[in-house]
Amino acid sequence: MTLAVVSAFTLSILFTLSSKATAHYSSSSSQPPSLQSSSSPSFSEWRSAHATYYAAADPRDAVGGACGYGDLLKGGYGMATVGLSETLFERGQICGACFELKCVEDMRWCIPGTSIIVTATNFCAPNYGFTNEGGGHCNPPNKHFVLPIEAFEKIAIWKAGNMPVQYRRIKCRKEGGIRFTITGSGIFISVLISNVAGHGDIVAVKVKGSRTGWLSMGRNWGQNWHVNALLQNQPLSFEVTASDGKTVTSYSVAPKDWSFGQTFEGKQFET
Repeated sequence: MTLAVVSAFTLSILFTLSSKATAHYSSSSSQPPSLQSSSSPSFSEWRSAHATYYAAADPRDAVGGACGYGDLLKGGYGMATVGLSETLFERGQICGACFELKCVEDMRWCIPGTSIIVTATNFCAPNYGFTNEGGGHCNPPNKHFVLPIEAFEKIAIWKAGNMPVQYRRIKCRKEGGIRFTITGSGIFISVLISNVAGHGDIVAVKVKGSRTGWLSMGRNWGQNWHVNALLQNQPLSFEVTASDGKTVTSYSVAPKDWSFGQTFEGKQFET
């Protein structure tokens, strides 16, 4: 792995160090998804890109990356995650989307007949100190994926380095319902939306207390959404809209006595 990729990811780690992971309040727990591909549904054509990897036990796994998911292992994402270059990251809107990747062209290093399924959880920042071909792997307009080495080695031998791959968007399959992690203070309410099936990436969120109407939330960063409203001491409902326009509503998912730092599980998109 080149120094450029390490440096690029360091930027996104520093960006997310201020966000802390919160414990799940929901009693259900999701097992880390398999890194091995199966016959998953596709809704886009195969396209060309490149992929590199970062080392095992990297601190970014506990930070959660630029999408704000927190500890990826505790969140159920495991090692089936990926950081995206600026061209693919879409300013964080793509967070939660799922991709299938396979190694191509360089048969010295590819593991034939294999592919992996990963969820977008991080951002690989550009490094303009290098050319696009000479270390600036995540510089525009490059389409680049940075994988945990555990995922990379499912499709290629680690010595491959900057590996040509093909990728496509696929539907996400998740265990359990959508998770809502509530943080903030006073009238500032922030909600992390995670474990989303279907298209995976969220474009709109609304919240409703028992004493309010539906309130539109704004994207703070990644899949963290916020609103200024006094919502304590009332059950909360959430309406979540994915990038394909489908909406799922979870009524009274947080009980009247909810508190900041808790995570609640609601309904899930059908896949």
